Amino acid sequence: MTRPVVPSGSSAPADSVDSVDLTPAELRVLAAVDREGSFTAAGVALGLSQSAVSHAVRGCERKLGAVLFERGRHGARTTPAGAKATAHARQILRLLSTLAAETRAAATPEPAEPTGPVRIAAFRSAAAHLLPAVLARLTARHPGLRPEVRIVRDLGRGTAGEVADGHADLAIATLDAATGSVPSPALPGLVAGRLFSEPYALVHPAGHPHPRTLPLVDWDENCGSYTRDWWRRQSWIPAATVKVEDDTVTLSMVAQGLGMSIMPALTLLSAPAGVTVAPLDPEPPTRHVGYVTTPALARTAAVRALIRELRTARSPRPD
Repeated sequence: MTRPVVPSGSSAPADSVDSVDLTPAELRVLAAVDREGSFTAAGVALGLSQSAVSHAVRGCERKLGAVLFERGRHGARTTPAGAKATAHARQILRLLSTLAAETRAAATPEPAEPTGPVRIAAFRSAAAHLLPAVLARLTARHPGLRPEVRIVRDLGRGTAGEVADGHADLAIATLDAATGSVPSPALPGLVAGRLFSEPYALVHPAGHPHPRTLPLVDWDENCGSYTRDWWRRQSWIPAATVKVEDDTVTLSMVAQGLGMSIMPALTLLSAPAGVTVAPLDPEPPTRHVGYVTTPALARTAAVRALIRELRTARSPRPD
């Protein structure tokens, strides 16, 4: 039988490792060290001594056969193995937190009301224009639910990465146009559902006679995989003259006459006075917006209720 390699400095011999079972207390220690950035701060958060936290981490490392944290003067940082372990730890702890309520609900003849927090990660325009109505309906039907919304930039692993890392129960994300799944191949094991598709449009200073001749104002989250092919075919679009981090800043700059921009419908609901929104080609690029969660969380009452409300949401459109 092949046994895991014990990290350097471990006091347990490699041939003593037979189980990789971690206790809930150990999972909480891993999550706290990752969150707080040091063994001492994690101990304060958990009401434990620094030595107890260190002992628990060493025990986890022995069981898992990998070094989970780099220790140094600046605290503790996860190794690649530690990042994976702490992500799983947060997911398991979240499911454990729902265990009692889900079990009691299954034991009663009448459906039980979902209660407690439901953690949502969303990019800014979805948080501003999609979620308010959805969450108003959700909490009206289920007063015991407490939505918690975090705004995450739609870059790299984006909002779906928050679910994969155990920081969110559900994400509002942009999905792959062809498959309807999470675009990033680095996020396996997630499930997704499409909610709506939104077209891109040209936004420019009101009254400008030739908006396509203006400089391009762009922002970091724009032109993802869902628009890249269309973008390459447009010879009239120049390189960005001004590039910012936020779509609302982009809109403000367009309103001040600094250029034009190409933006999705959800973002354009924030369009200020002084801009005109014009359609693009007969077949403009579109962005597919959906939800992402894990198979296990998708079966919990809170996430099921949230998905039901999201599926009734209408695709927002600018006037």
